[in-house]
Amino acid sequence: MIATLFFEPSTRTRLSFESAISRLGGKIVGFSDASSTSVSKGETLNDTIRTVSNYCDLIVMRHPIEGSARFASEISSVPIINAGDGANQHPSQTLLDLYSIKKTQGRLEDLNIFLVGDLKYGRTVHSLMMAMSHWNATFNFISPEELKMPEEYKIYLDNAGLKYYEHTDFTDIISKADIIYMTRVQRERFSDPIEYEKVKNVYVLRNSMLKNTKASMRILHPLPRVNEIHIDVDANPKAYYFEQALNGVYTRQAILCSLLGIK
Repeated sequence: MIATLFFEPSTRTRLSFESAISRLGGKIVGFSDASSTSVSKGETLNDTIRTVSNYCDLIVMRHPIEGSARFASEISSVPIINAGDGANQHPSQTLLDLYSIKKTQGRLEDLNIFLVGDLKYGRTVHSLMMAMSHWNATFNFISPEELKMPEEYKIYLDNAGLKYYEHTDFTDIISKADIIYMTRVQRERFSDPIEYEKVKNVYVLRNSMLKNTKASMRILHPLPRVNEIHIDVDANPKAYYFEQALNGVYTRQAILCSLLGIK
């Protein structure tokens, strides 16, 4: 029995976990809307986790507060899978991203990774950057000034002796990319709607921009997309984001098997 506790909205992460659980013959309890639970009555995360861990063998949790998954793991009697904690990390997404990169590039070593869009609040890019740092990647960070990669992640790369470059545009350097990892500007992370409106459509990847890119280059996106990848890209063989979403089912099956000791 596996509990899926989604305190924030999710489509791919929740459904791919639930698909993975079902394919492995498991059963699911949980919720996808915290307003329908005792959280709406004021129940703390501590009490929710302590209670739910009595009902299941493992908990998959998404929560808007950074560090919530680590906290849950310290009080839970069963394993916790972090399905995203605020703007912090998204480790299961990173594992499926690594699988997608290895599958399309044939390797993880010495790749030029373009991370585009919301690098400040984007937990998927934070996790992917830290993971790819183990394989001598070169990073190009493309974002508006308001959404730059946080300093702590750049310090992490400095300490690892890895190269990274910051840009506000990437049309002139796109031919160097092995992976273009697009992200949406996350409206839910902005307290000021005016600030969101200023940056929401700052990057739109179009098919015409891919003309001189490497034949092996692939475009990834954790989804959902809004406007940052035009639909004319979908038919290009370099577009890999829907296959990437499918890879999430296989990867999450593997995570569940590993944690539960299933062969």
